Parts: sequence; C-alpha cells; structure tokens
Amino acid sequence: MKSSRIFLFISLSLLSFCGIAQPTKLVIRAKAKDAKFIGTGIGGAYVIVKNELTGEILAKGLTTGASGNTDLILKTPHKRNDRLTDDKTAKFEASVNIQEPTFVSVEVIAPVNRKSSAIKASTQLWLIPGKDIDEEGIVLDIPGFILDILEPQTHRIMLLEKMADKKVKIKINLTMLCGCAITKGGVWDSEQIEVKAIVKKDGVKYKDVALGITSVDNIFEGILDMNAIGMYEIQVYGYDKITKNTGVDKINFVIQ
Repeated sequence: MKSSRIFLFISLSLLSFCGIAQPTKLVIRAKAKDAKFIGTGIGGAYVIVKNELTGEILAKGLTTGASGNTDLILKTPHKRNDRLTDDKTAKFEASVNIQEPTFVSVEVIAPVNRKSSAIKASTQLWLIPGKDIDEEGIVLDIPGFILDILEPQTHRIMLLEKMADKKVKIKINLTMLCGCAITKGGVWDSEQIEVKAIVKKDGVKYKDVALGITSVDNIFEGILDMNAIGMYEIQVYGYDKITKNTGVDKINFVIQ
C-alpha cells in the first residue's frame, strides 16, 4: 500500500514537472498592402508555423475564406481594437499542442499560386499553452502586385518582313495581391500606378514603353515600334506612386 502511494506521488510529480500538452489556437491572416485579405479566390497564402528553437513544424496550410469587406477595410476610420475581419474573412487556423511557453516563427508565402508575384513575410511570437490567439489573430501585411505579361508570348518568334506596321503590342494584367481589380478612378485607381516596359535588344537597353489602362479591368497596353531583328527582353513593372506597391514580370521573344 505504501509503495503504491509512493508510485502515485512520483507519477503525479513527473506529470507536474513535465506539463501536459494543451491545445492552443492560432489564427494567421495575410493582407495585401493597401488592399484586402488573401484567400480562396486567389489561391490563398501558405502558412508555416515552426518551433523557433528546434525547427519542428507545428502547423502548416493555406488561408481560406473571403477577401473581406471593402468598405470596412479601406473606407472606414479605425480605432484601437476595432476588427477588420469577421468569421468569413480568409485565415489559416491551427490548434497547436504545447506543454510550455514556446517561441514560434510564422512564415507566409502569398499569393502562393502566383509564383512570380509571391512574397514571403514572417514574424515571431510566444505561444502560451491554452491561451488562444484567435479572432483577428496575427495579420501579416504583404506588399506588391500580381503582374502578368500577356503579349507578346514567351519566346514568340516573329518575322520582321511580315510585320507590316513594324509594331509589337505589349499587354499585361495587373491586380492587387488579393485579386482586387485595378480600374481608372476605382478603389484601386490606375491613374496613380506607373506601368512601364523596359525593353532590351541583344542584352542592351533598347527603349522604354509606357503602358496605359484599357477599357477592361486590370488590362494595360502599349506599343513597341520595331526596326531590327534580334533577341528581345521585355521587363514590365508596376509602381504605385502613393502606396509604393511594386510588381514585375519578364519575358523574351525573337524578331528575325
């Protein structure tokens, strides 16, 4: 009987010393700079939560949900502790089992399905067993644009002698990282965004071409005048003169 009590005492002491793992909720969100949250509509943000000391991955997955309320996020004055999100706003939610306060790193890659535009952001924090970090959670701000060159196509080969007007259209699609549309005079106004193509011929700077918004949301176009055969490279950038958001895409094509 005495030995049983001793064994029970030792067991309870060990449990007390080692601690019992407790599920702890952690909510992570990725928000496009000057825009809304990155969710299902654009493919989500990929989240990795690691134990900073050991490198162990504690949780990983995609943010899912809607991009949020435009009026609330961008048009409403906010006071301290006001929430920008609700239950439908895109998030990644994990339940992490920890026995003691644990220092973690949180890494977000967004938007994960747009490799040429995906930005990596990270932060660190302490998780306390049983003390949830939920509701708004941890919000990482992601700068940039999604910029895709639509014309000319990658490695397109054109014959100069068959180009009657000796012109090449440069056409791009430009959106916010959350997928929100850029339009003339809209919430995301094309008038404050400089879009320009930097053209090289045979590795040497050839000329710059300004691109302007068309009647179609997100679509910018410009015309490149050609006069010589060669290997061409087009690098197009978008630069918001107010928010300082940037985006870039690059392709190569051939005139022969």
